[in-house]
Amino acid sequence: MSDTRPQTLGYSYRISSVTALSGFLFGFDTAIINGAIVFLRRHFRWTEIETEFAAGSLLAGCALGAAIAGALSDRFGRKIVLLLSAVIFALSSVATALPNGLGEFVAARIVAGVAIGIASMLAPLYIAEVAPAAIRGRLVSMNQLAIVLGILVSYLVGWAMAGLGDASWRWMFAVAAVPSLLFFGALFFVPESPRWLVKEGRCDEAAKILARLGEPPSQLREIERVIAEENGSLRQLLDKGLRRPLLIGVTLAILQQVTGINTVLYYGSIIFTEQAGAQSTSAALWANVLVGAMNLVFTVIALFTIDRLGRKVLLISAAAGMGLSLTVLGFVFAAGSVTPSRVIGLILCYVACFSFGMGPGVWVVISELFPTRIRGRAMSLATVALWLACLLITLTFLSLVRAFTAAGAFWIYAFMCACTVWFVWKFTPETKGKNLEEIEQQWKT
Repeated sequence: MSDTRPQTLGYSYRISSVTALSGFLFGFDTAIINGAIVFLRRHFRWTEIETEFAAGSLLAGCALGAAIAGALSDRFGRKIVLLLSAVIFALSSVATALPNGLGEFVAARIVAGVAIGIASMLAPLYIAEVAPAAIRGRLVSMNQLAIVLGILVSYLVGWAMAGLGDASWRWMFAVAAVPSLLFFGALFFVPESPRWLVKEGRCDEAAKILARLGEPPSQLREIERVIAEENGSLRQLLDKGLRRPLLIGVTLAILQQVTGINTVLYYGSIIFTEQAGAQSTSAALWANVLVGAMNLVFTVIALFTIDRLGRKVLLISAAAGMGLSLTVLGFVFAAGSVTPSRVIGLILCYVACFSFGMGPGVWVVISELFPTRIRGRAMSLATVALWLACLLITLTFLSLVRAFTAAGAFWIYAFMCACTVWFVWKFTPETKGKNLEEIEQQWKT
């Protein structure tokens, strides 16, 4: 046992790491707009509404991708749909670098969003289905770690390429084709989800994969028993025992976004230049790099604590810290005592809290909640809700600042953080250390 356990854990880490590459592309493609947006506005002379439309177009594609990913993955398997997302990532990266107007740019970003939507739903689902219960939180959080690493790299790319002139935004988007192709090739070395194979009646294949993952033979029998009790219909989610996980999954997905994180990730350069008084575009882009670095550091901390502290503690403490940071940031703007260092410091505190809990924690919880037969489609519902909430925030942030000032906007997001603390404390169960079949049985009983 002492010889085989490190091997099986190593195998779990390897296939989870490959799958998490989609998270890197997710993070890079969503956040590269932050460095590019200043140059895009200058190049095309977009208004605020056109800028919001350009930034938000990606998110419409994300919602579409998440909507179709569940049915596709339940029908054709998790692996083949991840391969499809890798192809779309590569093609859309090149297409986004070529536009000569708003319409062409929006179309290319919608296609890129489809790839992100597929990956955002399917990567945590797949990892949850192959991960041992004792380290499932850590392995699913690796996807969030890859997302924030992609965000940080996008900020570094934006800062490094800023000196290329007004056309630098084209190169910022195009470079994502390289990791997209790496992701496509690496996927050929990961297995199909054993739980999906059992659902399809391919139990011999599933048994071999479960053995490599270090699961006992009894785990296969438990998976078979639980899946046999499922009818595979989305209407099952409206059964008395499963309405609550659907409510929790969708609500947590929405709350992750309406607490405001993407105002920083997408509009950070605008906040730092137009609101916080950064002296140059380069300085604002460097502030983005600090945000990305903070995001990465605290996601790593979450990676090693989520299976010890549990999901609920991380979510509550993170939402409370985010709300406090946003409240103080609002007072700084309201009092007229804005300095770049104060704004950056408070935003870094806010990002640290998000990265420690709300970022990884929400993806872990919604990947654990649903029955195997409909996990793909159920997670699609939650992920579509997440992206629609993200789209709402992205399309309204600049208008919200204009209508209520920056202080008012940040206080609105702080209120949503308080709502998150209450919801997690009142309704969200602790799933630490339970396998997926135990969690499903908990809802039924």
